[in-house]
Amino acid sequence: MATPALNKEEAVRERYAEGARKGEVSLCCPTSYDPALLKAIPEEVLSIDYGCGDPTRYVHSGDTVLDLGSGSGKNCFLACQIAGPAGRVIGVDMTDAMLEVAERNAPEVARRLGYANVEFRKGKIQDLRLNMTEVDAWLAAHPVRAAEDLAKLESTMSELRAARPLVPDDSVDVVISNCVLNLVRPEDKKQLFTEIFRVLKRGGRAVISDIVSDEDVPLQLQQNAELWSGCISGAFREDLFLDAFENAGFYGIEILDRQQDPWRTVEGIEFRSLTVAAYKGKQGECWEHKQAVIYKGPFRQVVDDDGHVLRRGMRVAVCEKTFNLYSKAPYRNSFALVPPLVPVTKEDAKPFPCTSGTLLRNPRETKGEDYSLTTEAPADCCSPGDRKSGCC
Repeated sequence: MATPALNKEEAVRERYAEGARKGEVSLCCPTSYDPALLKAIPEEVLSIDYGCGDPTRYVHSGDTVLDLGSGSGKNCFLACQIAGPAGRVIGVDMTDAMLEVAERNAPEVARRLGYANVEFRKGKIQDLRLNMTEVDAWLAAHPVRAAEDLAKLESTMSELRAARPLVPDDSVDVVISNCVLNLVRPEDKKQLFTEIFRVLKRGGRAVISDIVSDEDVPLQLQQNAELWSGCISGAFREDLFLDAFENAGFYGIEILDRQQDPWRTVEGIEFRSLTVAAYKGKQGECWEHKQAVIYKGPFRQVVDDDGHVLRRGMRVAVCEKTFNLYSKAPYRNSFALVPPLVPVTKEDAKPFPCTSGTLLRNPRETKGEDYSLTTEAPADCCSPGDRKSGCC
């Protein structure tokens, strides 16, 4: 007789419900956090926290933050202090026991900080349109006893997703998550990244800490309830984790932190913590504004997420969109930006042939064909004092 397939969602829900009642040190690997921020968080929250990194350190003041799989609320309570009173933090989790702990402690955190900017919502992180609290309320009033009732439930959930999404489109500055994405079923992971991309504002970013593997995890390990719910057998292979962001439409994907030694090794497969940042905003039309960028090195050449080949020291023509992307994180320290001497207005801009490869920009394109300025060295330049200060 065949062994029944593991119900992965139920395994996760049961283990984390138990983890909300008492601490379980084996759930995730130890992580250090800013002690000053921890002081505002009640001990009950800290005692049942499970994570493998600290994505909260990449939150900015004033951010609207979404924490996927917020659990007892620790990462939300850390992020809310960095975001400050002008910011806002939303935690999403599907486990009632964890949500109860987080919601019970939120008023105490607000009292200690002097402001309240955190809220918790019930939902699945791979389906951020569906408010599970509203589903629970509907089910309490309309129990499912027959196939017809099930059809009504499915119709109601579709209406809720469309009319009152749990997290609206383009509403979040940064999505964070700490050792949770690996718990989502393999068949739902593509939708998970699509949802992360959907809720972010243009220019927003995802900063995710999770467990990854150095090899594919075999099926027999994926069917192990303890290993799955323990953040092991649902792990992404390291390179495929980065590919998932790229396939969802993100750009500027970078590894911020990678655990050198594996957290655990199972049947020769290494599992370690990885923190990745990825940005939203490369979509859109390309317009010619006579701009160029110069890659500063140290590599001889690099290829960006759109296939542009950037040779060290060469003045490469780019569209306005790419120029603006390179002026911000994570690229800004790698490029010298060359704007046109006379800005090109939006009305005068023409479509830019933004294709793969390298398109060089003649300096005369940015300066102007008739540019003939001649300057003299300042009279007080290159004196002995200036040489010491770096003038010459």
